[in-house]
Amino acid sequence: MKIQTQSLCFYYHRQQVLRDINLHLPANKITAITGPSGSGKSTLLMAFNRLWEEIDGCRISGEVFMHLNGQNTNIYNPTLPLLELRRKVGMVFQQPNPLPMSISKNIAFPLRLAHIHDKRLVGQKVESALRKVALWDEVKDRLNDDGRLLSGGQQQRLCLARALVLRPEVLLLDEPTSSLDPDASAAIEELLLSLKTKCTLIMVSHYQDQIQRIADLHVQVLNGQCSISSNSLPENPSNRLSMN
Repeated sequence: MKIQTQSLCFYYHRQQVLRDINLHLPANKITAITGPSGSGKSTLLMAFNRLWEEIDGCRISGEVFMHLNGQNTNIYNPTLPLLELRRKVGMVFQQPNPLPMSISKNIAFPLRLAHIHDKRLVGQKVESALRKVALWDEVKDRLNDDGRLLSGGQQQRLCLARALVLRPEVLLLDEPTSSLDPDASAAIEELLLSLKTKCTLIMVSHYQDQIQRIADLHVQVLNGQCSISSNSLPENPSNRLSMN
């Protein structure tokens, strides 16, 4: 198991958003999270990288464990540096959010935060990340152009490349294709499928056909509680999933 939650509850001021969530999510699979608006699906996603801590009035109870760096880690252990967690657990948002800087600097930004300054190494990592998202051939001659000038699909792939440059073990995606046209969405789906060999993907989606095409697991969030089903995993004891 890559991610395990134990009695996870989430509160926004006095409102309880998630209720006693117990999930076991396997490594190197795509898990799709669905549910009606306001059901808690994006909140569940934020619980996996502690992004909610930047929002006033939020609190959490229970535990979240991830298998990171070869060992089981409580991501809410106060001794775990948040920056270290974010290096291992990347996130891509619904709306592409390229930084106001060049294409190459967008990708290099996480490397700079990780204190990687060797220009040759940074250049190699930038190229590798852009190749992973099939964007290198489209932008290699204009790496100094503003990343915000790319098309919507290119911007989303740029944000994926930025999330991948530090080689995260877990990639969180909040409706990554909702603002894209069908061709760009298909390209992103193909990319996500190719990434399963490198990391574990957790994706909020409201497209049932997309879930059938690419997801291995389907987590449904309703009234703060979860149910889970498997699209393709064989039914055997090692693949049984705990839920509330």
